[in-house]
Amino acid sequence: MTMTSTLGGCLVGPNYVRPSAPTPEHFKEAAAPAKGWKRVSPLDTIDRGAWWDVYRDPTLSALASQVDISNQSVASAAANYVAAREAIKEAQASLFPTVTASHTTTASGSRVSRTTLTFVPSATATWDIDVWGRIRRNVEASAAAAQASAADLQNAKLSEQGALLTAYYDLRATDALKDLYDRTAAAYQKTLEITRNEFKGGTVSEADVVTAQTQLYQVQALSIDTGVLRAQYEHAIALLIGRPPADLRVQRNGRALPPPPATPITVPARLLERRPDVAAAERTLQQDSALIGVAVANFYPDINLTALFSYTAGPPPVSMAGAAWSIAGSATQPIFDGGLLSAQLAAARANYDSSVATYRQTVLTAFQQVEDALAAIRVYAAEAAKDRETVAAAKKAVAVYLNQYQAGTVAFTTVVTAQATQLTAEESLLAVQQSQLIESVALIQALGGGWHADELSPIETLTPVSTLTPPL
Repeated sequence: MTMTSTLGGCLVGPNYVRPSAPTPEHFKEAAAPAKGWKRVSPLDTIDRGAWWDVYRDPTLSALASQVDISNQSVASAAANYVAAREAIKEAQASLFPTVTASHTTTASGSRVSRTTLTFVPSATATWDIDVWGRIRRNVEASAAAAQASAADLQNAKLSEQGALLTAYYDLRATDALKDLYDRTAAAYQKTLEITRNEFKGGTVSEADVVTAQTQLYQVQALSIDTGVLRAQYEHAIALLIGRPPADLRVQRNGRALPPPPATPITVPARLLERRPDVAAAERTLQQDSALIGVAVANFYPDINLTALFSYTAGPPPVSMAGAAWSIAGSATQPIFDGGLLSAQLAAARANYDSSVATYRQTVLTAFQQVEDALAAIRVYAAEAAKDRETVAAAKKAVAVYLNQYQAGTVAFTTVVTAQATQLTAEESLLAVQQSQLIESVALIQALGGGWHADELSPIETLTPVSTLTPPL
C-alpha cells in the first residue's frame, strides 16, 4: 500500500502506473510484401476523423460522415459518456459540506392572552473530511471511467464506420457482379445467334441451340439474383446511418471496383495510442486502481464535522438572544465487520488484476487484427495478380474455340466449357477485389482509424485541482 500526502490529507492505496503490455518491435506480415502489394507509409498521413476519404469516393464519404450524427449505437454510447461525465460531479460533490435548512413555526396562547407565533429557522451543515482520500479516489475512479466511456464512444464510431464501409463495398461488389453477369449474358446471346445460324445451315444439331439457350438463361437468372443481396446491403447502410431503409437509395455508379488504397501503418508500439478499445481498457485499469484506494480508506476513521445554527424569533422587539449555534466533530472506525472490509479490498485488487489481463488481451487482439489484415492484403494481392492472368487466358481460349466451332473442328461443348471457365475466373477475380477492399477497411480499423489517445480529455480537465483538494 502507498500513501500520498496532499494539502487536504493523505491518499491511501496505490498510485496508478500503467502496466506493461506485450509489444513486438515490428509487424511480421509487413516485413515481406508480395508482388503487387505496396509497402505502406506512416500512419500520420491518415486524416484525423474522416479516415474513409482515403478511398476517394464522394458517395462513400457522404454516407460515412452520417454515422457520427445519426447512428443509434453511437448515440447510445454518447449518452453513456455524458452520464459518466456527470458521475464525476456526483463524486466531487462529496468533497464539500452539505447544508440543509429547516423552518419551524409554533403558535401559543390562552383565553386571557393573545396568540403568539414563534419562528425557529435553522441550518445544519455536515462535512465528511476526506483525510484518507476515499472521496478523492472515488473522483479519480469516476474520471478514469469517463475517459474509458469517451474511448468506448470513439470505438463505437469506428466500429459502425467500418461496418458501413464494409456494407458499401459489398454493395459495390454486388453491382460489379451484376455487370459481369450482364456482360456475360450479352456474350452468350451472341453465341446463341451463332448456334442458330449454324443450325439453320445444317452444320450442327438443335442440341447446340438448346445448350446455348440454357447457358444464357442461367446467367440471366444469376444477374436477377444479385438484387437480393444488393437490397440487403442497402438496407444495412440505411440502418448504420440511422435511417429507415425506405428513405435511402444508393445509385449504381457503373464503375468497376477500385483498387484498395495504400494503407498507412506505424510501428506496433504506437498502435497502443491509436486504438480506442485499448485506451478504454487502460483507463478502466486506473479506475480499478483508484477503487483499491477507496477500499483501503474504508479501514481508516471516517471524520465528520457537524455545525448547527438556529434562531428563535418571537414578536418584536427582535433580539440576538434567540440565536444558538454548535459545532461537533465525530470519528467512526470499524472495529469488527466479520471480514467485510478485507473481502472488499481483496475483491478490488482482484478486479484490478482482471483488468490488467483484459488490457493485455486487448493489446494482443489488436496486434492480431493488424497482422490478420496485413496477411490477407498481401495474399489477396498475389491472388488477384494470378486471377487476372487466368481471366486473360480464359478469354483467349473462348475466342479460339468459338472460331474453331464455326470452322467445324470442335464440338459446342468445348465452347461452353471455355465460357464457363471464363465466367468462373472473372467471378473469382471480382471476389478477390472485393476482399481486398474489405480487408483494407479492416486494416485501417485495426490501426484505429484516424483516432489518437491524446483526444481523450485529461483527468486534470475533468477534475480541476480545486475540486481534488477539499476546502479547509
